[in-house]
Amino acid sequence: MSEAEEFLTVARRAREAAAGLAPLPRAAKDAALHRIADALVDAAPELVKANEVDVTRARENGTSESMIDRLSLSESRIAAIADAVRKVAALPDPVGESVRGNVLPNGLELRQVRVPLGVVGIIYEGRPNVTVDAAALCLKSGNAALLRGSSSAHDSNTALVEVMRRALADTEVPVDAVALVPGTSRASVKHLMRARGLVDVLIPRGGASLINSVVEESTVPVIETGVGNCAVYVDAAADVDMAVDILLNAKTQRPSVCNAAETFLVHADIADKFVPRALAALRDAGVTVHGDDRIRSYGTEVVEATEDDWYAEYLSLDIAARVVDSLDDAVAHIRRYGSGHTEAIVTASQPAAKRFVALVDSAAVMVNASTRFTDGEEFGFGAEIGISTQKLHARGPMGLPELTSTKYVVTGEGHLRG
Repeated sequence: MSEAEEFLTVARRAREAAAGLAPLPRAAKDAALHRIADALVDAAPELVKANEVDVTRARENGTSESMIDRLSLSESRIAAIADAVRKVAALPDPVGESVRGNVLPNGLELRQVRVPLGVVGIIYEGRPNVTVDAAALCLKSGNAALLRGSSSAHDSNTALVEVMRRALADTEVPVDAVALVPGTSRASVKHLMRARGLVDVLIPRGGASLINSVVEESTVPVIETGVGNCAVYVDAAADVDMAVDILLNAKTQRPSVCNAAETFLVHADIADKFVPRALAALRDAGVTVHGDDRIRSYGTEVVEATEDDWYAEYLSLDIAARVVDSLDDAVAHIRRYGSGHTEAIVTASQPAAKRFVALVDSAAVMVNASTRFTDGEEFGFGAEIGISTQKLHARGPMGLPELTSTKYVVTGEGHLRG
């Protein structure tokens, strides 16, 4: 059987599984998730052994230690993954929730209710924990998950999916509701991207190149997630201490994630007070600042910013910086270079905050708060499958409700249209 034929077999089985999964009650789905969590813990030695193959291969290929850390599994990390599955089980089930409803003038009862999307394909890089997180979120929301992780984690992902499928065999959830896309070649990704009619939606999780490739080449509808060129704007009316603290947290609390700040903009009227403090704090934290001429005038350690720096999602201890002459200039910079993920303003001026919120066109806008709060868990949604930066279907952190669509249920008493 060719790779293409093997994929079609897996995708068709996933579609059948989605039909069987959709009507299951919450209790059945939650029981399956708890069974998966227990199975992961029980299989920890098996999973660590499979992961060691990936880690060894990564080291032989010269992969950086930071990336190897993201790839690595241990028994404690597997226990944490299992706990995350249990947390998903504890979340409310969105399926069947009434979004709106009313009785029409002719007496028809109209309800719009949440339903699963169907088969969700997920293309992702690096971390094998995404394999389990994505599967758990899909199952809870009544969807089948077709998973395509990176080749660097192939042995880990294969073992994780095998454990989950074994666990599902003892539950009401169809085994084929969780499946790995066959193969590790580029062609296997294309099979998934071209599976319109079998796969209902694709969600890419990774860097800009991965997301752009999926968007440009896929015939399956795509929900874009993850790219974050987030900016912190320090307004003329900002509290300097607060601004320094927020900037430092947004940049350094975890620099390798999409909601970390990659740019800071500061109003010229407060630059003399703020910039020296900010540069010192960032320097102490090991951050390299790539600044315009006005920022560079405050410190010899500042690297000259290029046009590429304004677009950069560094995911490292680097940040671009610019002095602006007005709030509108800050917004213009964000609109030109930003990715539509998260922007923050630090200000004591309510009119400035309102104008910034009104003008900035991003999935999340923070007022006097770090960009690091754009996260499903932090927003109180529980786990997330990603952060959507587009405007159709879902925007911002994608929790369980965002993994559903809706349908209309219309109930009559023999109503006929005249």
